Amino acid sequence: MLLAAVGLLAAAASAQTGATLKDGLELYRGGRWRDAIISLRQTAASAGADVAAEAQYWIALAELASGDYEASLRDLEDLSAKKNAASFTAEIPYQKGRVLYHLGRYDEAIQMLKTYGDASVDAARKSASAYWIGECLYALGRFTEARAAFSLVVDRYPDSVKYEASYYRVSLIDQKGRETELLKLLKWSHEESLKTVEEYQKRERSYEQAIVAYQKRIADMLKDTRLADLEALAKKQNERIAALESRLSDASAKLEAAEKNSRDLAAQLEAAKLEAAQAAAAKPAATVSAPAPTTDAGRVGRLLAIKADALDLRDSIMKRIAGDKK
Repeated sequence: MLLAAVGLLAAAASAQTGATLKDGLELYRGGRWRDAIISLRQTAASAGADVAAEAQYWIALAELASGDYEASLRDLEDLSAKKNAASFTAEIPYQKGRVLYHLGRYDEAIQMLKTYGDASVDAARKSASAYWIGECLYALGRFTEARAAFSLVVDRYPDSVKYEASYYRVSLIDQKGRETELLKLLKWSHEESLKTVEEYQKRERSYEQAIVAYQKRIADMLKDTRLADLEALAKKQNERIAALESRLSDASAKLEAAEKNSRDLAAQLEAAKLEAAQAAAAKPAATVSAPAPTTDAGRVGRLLAIKADALDLRDSIMKRIAGDKK
């Protein structure tokens, strides 16, 4: 009787535990991660070792899905150390690789997932490990290697659940590659444009400086030319003035000589007139011989002609002097 009662109690407890694990899994599948964690922890606390290990495995997955990556990693590491978790041992490296990816520990995740993929024999596990290795490489910016990992899934495992995501990643990497090339081309074009602008500005400054230098040289040359022209003109004017002064001096000398000659002639004329008057007074009018007046009149006429010539010479000299001054 006692043994029968114990058996009935054990069966009832097992049935209750199974119902609790099933409830936790239903909550997990429904996306109610926090509720699933609470339910599964209750199951792990009250169930046997095998059921507790299974519950802990699903707790780690629920924590991973909810974003509690540190807690998920702790549960997976704790679970991998338990002997009664043999049924989950093969999947633990894969889940740890996913957790390490979300924690940003990409190199560790790649090693964990590679170990998992190498140990797997079925296509589903190999394609899943290759996909997450690609995600780690993509996050590290190693796009060529990431594309190779995603292409492995696309080419070898077309029936994989990771096929669409891998195909999308390949397209995204190709597009990013084209964008990178375009950015490089744009950067190169921009740098070349900047170099062209800089070269143009340098040349423009050089041209401006050259123009300023040429303008200065031209101004200096014009200044020197004008100065030389002015000096030549001044020299010519000085020479002309000197020539005019010389001619004026000669004309003045000639004028003085003509005036002196005119004065001398005038004095001679006056003397002749006086002499003629004195001779006329000394002789009677009846006895005056005819040739004497004729001789005196001729002499006076010659003197007057000489005087007229002297005056004409003076007027001519004065006119020439006035013309040279103009």
